[in-house]
Amino acid sequence: MREMFNQLDYFKQKTGLSVLDMMRTLMIILVVFVLNSGMLIGQSLPEVGKEGIEQLTKKQNDTTYVVNFWATWCSPCVKEIGNFEALHRKNTNTKLKVILVSLDFPNQVERRLLPFLKEKEITASVMLVTDLDYNGWIDKVDPNWSGALPATLIYNRNNRVFLEKELTMEELFDQVNQVMN
Repeated sequence: MREMFNQLDYFKQKTGLSVLDMMRTLMIILVVFVLNSGMLIGQSLPEVGKEGIEQLTKKQNDTTYVVNFWATWCSPCVKEIGNFEALHRKNTNTKLKVILVSLDFPNQVERRLLPFLKEKEITASVMLVTDLDYNGWIDKVDPNWSGALPATLIYNRNNRVFLEKELTMEELFDQVNQVMN
C-alpha cells in the first residue's frame, strides 16, 4: 500500500496533478476506450431466421435483389465478397439491393465476422442467420440448393436465378443484367 502512495506522489510531482485530477483523467481515458472498443467489438448485425429468410427471398416490388449466402470460413466466399461490394457500391442510387447473409457461427461474430467486415470495408447490407436448422429453410431459398456455399439468389418480381458457385465479377454483373432485363 505504501508503494502505491509513493507512486501517486511521484506522478503528482511529475505532472502537477492532484490525485483527484489523475483519477478524473484516468476515468475519461477509460470511458473513451470503452466507448470506442464497443463500436468496434460490440457491434451487432441484423439477425434473420427462417421466416426472415423466406421474406428476404420473396419480395415483390420494383427492386432487384442480390442475396449472397456466405461465411468467413468459406474460402470461395471470401474470394468473391469484393465482387458483391463492388456491385453494391456501383448501384447505391438504383433499384438494386445487395444483401450478404452470413452463415458464420454466432460465437464467431465478435472475433471473426465483424473484424472481417471492417477489414474488407463492406458497406452492403449484412445479416446473420440465427436459425441453425439449415434444412428447415434452405428449400425456401431454392428447392435445388444442396446447402453448399457460396450461393447467390438474384431476383425481382419478373425473374429469378439461383447460383450455387463462386462468381467472378464478370459473371455476377452479367447475371444481374440478365435478371434486370
